[in-house]
Amino acid sequence: MQSSQSCRASVSLVALVLALAFVLPVSAQSDWQQALNGEHRSAAAKARDVYRHPRETLEFFGVTADSTVLEMYPGGGWYTDILAPLLAEKGRLYAAHMGINESNYARRALGGFLSKLGANGELYRTVTVTAFNPPNELVVAPPASVDVALAFRNVHSWMRLATLETALTSVYDALKPGGVFGVVQHRGTPGMSEQAMKDTGYVDPEYLIGLAELIGFELVAESEINANTRDTKDYETGVWTLPPSYRLGDQDRAKYEAIGESDRMTLKFVKPLD
Repeated sequence: MQSSQSCRASVSLVALVLALAFVLPVSAQSDWQQALNGEHRSAAAKARDVYRHPRETLEFFGVTADSTVLEMYPGGGWYTDILAPLLAEKGRLYAAHMGINESNYARRALGGFLSKLGANGELYRTVTVTAFNPPNELVVAPPASVDVALAFRNVHSWMRLATLETALTSVYDALKPGGVFGVVQHRGTPGMSEQAMKDTGYVDPEYLIGLAELIGFELVAESEINANTRDTKDYETGVWTLPPSYRLGDQDRAKYEAIGESDRMTLKFVKPLD
């Protein structure tokens, strides 16, 4: 017969296991709550969550609090504001911005981004700013150091700059073998010409997948997290007709507001282990 002492030990062990089972998810939940609902995010930024689904998207790509993450062309830092606090304790974030000499827009974007980081050094302490500025600056993170690389609506910009293949190669080099490359991009229609993709901001999924595979990536999953069936993709001023850009100003604004942000493909690639 089992002694009362051993029974108590067994009960204590079970209690510890159960406690850990409840504590660990709560800790993870707390990380996400701070990242998404912290005071550092403006009300306008949070209002876009309904279109961008940041937690669902990042979890689909496998981002966790201890990941080493590369964010390509972070712009004003909408996703950086979520990633930085999420990774602050155990992870690391490389933010590969446009080169400062690329354009006036690049200067403004980088200046605003650095000002954001400088104004709250503790929150953004895990962020290392690098540059993707071909042909001179191509190392966006130390080689084979990144768990998850992310590109949010950047593909059409690289196409316009004739640097898409170079960008994909830089990401590939930065990833660890087995690392994930997550892409969210305005989804175009099959058979679009390259010029149409540049002009509208929408990209043919098969074009992007084919080029990524030529670089060496393997497509392992697709998600409809960021799909929007209301997006007709036939606007004279391209994807920028829709929110948040509203390129036509007040013209038909209510119509485009009702459509919401663009229909987006969400693609998960991996860098093969071999």
